Amino acid sequence: MAVYARPDVTAEIRALVERAGILFRRRRLHACLALHGRALALGVDPLETGGERWAAHMMLGEFTHALAISDLVLRRTPRDAFNRGDRPFHERAVWDGRPFDGRRVLVRCYHGLGDIVQFARYLPLLARRARGVAVQAPDAALPLLAGLPGVSALLPQGDDVALPRYDVQTEVMELLHAFRTTPATVPAVVPFPAVTRDRVRRQAAGMTGRARLRIGLAWAAGAWDGGLRSLPPALASRLTGLPGIDWVCLQRGPALAEGLRRLAFCDRGPRSDDLRDTAAAMLACDLVVSVDTVVAHLAGAMAVPVWTLLRYEADWRWMVERDDSPWYPTMRLFRQPAPGNWEAVTDAVAAALRRL
Repeated sequence: MAVYARPDVTAEIRALVERAGILFRRRRLHACLALHGRALALGVDPLETGGERWAAHMMLGEFTHALAISDLVLRRTPRDAFNRGDRPFHERAVWDGRPFDGRRVLVRCYHGLGDIVQFARYLPLLARRARGVAVQAPDAALPLLAGLPGVSALLPQGDDVALPRYDVQTEVMELLHAFRTTPATVPAVVPFPAVTRDRVRRQAAGMTGRARLRIGLAWAAGAWDGGLRSLPPALASRLTGLPGIDWVCLQRGPALAEGLRRLAFCDRGPRSDDLRDTAAAMLACDLVVSVDTVVAHLAGAMAVPVWTLLRYEADWRWMVERDDSPWYPTMRLFRQPAPGNWEAVTDAVAAALRRL
């Protein structure tokens, strides 16, 4: 994380913060936070290192410490800095700290589809407190959110969309802060979303094979991080080549074409970009194996057994040194033991599948 130096920031502070960043990337989080503590004692602005410290505390399960950092950021953010239209959606702070009780709330979904699926669990809770809840989200997410109780209006994404009247606005991921979430209070109620039996039957009808296990696979995530969350197709083929398993393709996006050329699947016909069809296909499977992308979140949110494959520098939401997640009761995590080591992950998943 870049530190914006002020004239009074000493070389010692700068060295501490840089070393803390190295330790953070190596996931030596207690040591990282200790160095940040020394820098804070020497006078560094807490906001300059707040993002890294927040993520480290969240990974360690110290949500209360992370929330204290969020509180400080909220207090120090000028009123005119919320939901600024000159910033990319994912960089906008939206909630200004006002309470939701008895007010009309507009929830904006400015992050990725996986983020929206993960944090949509707060919407019914918000609806119990608010006078009304309207949600603005990307087109792909709108069908998933349509069945959530308490949501009075769904709106497409965009700064030029006509909005209903509202008293308070928030970004969906800011609800973690607003609800003062801890690992013990994560709203882990599943399943979500509701998928019709007819849609599940249609997806199952396109699947062939007679193996004892039917497993859905998504091997590639979005490319915004350089593809570091994606499993190379050559390694994915080690899984799809295992005997006794019928594999179902759950992949979406640009990686789909290459995977269909190299990997064997039991489902045929056109692939749908409608996430409700993806969800229905999962419900026709015994297990889902996915990298860190919307497929993993969707399976977890529907209480489908899912194995999620994580890079070494996994996102804060997956925490550290654990193979489960408080966000998804049916999820098991497989982590790279070292940066870039997908081979070890593949071997571990293959061994676990053989035990099945």
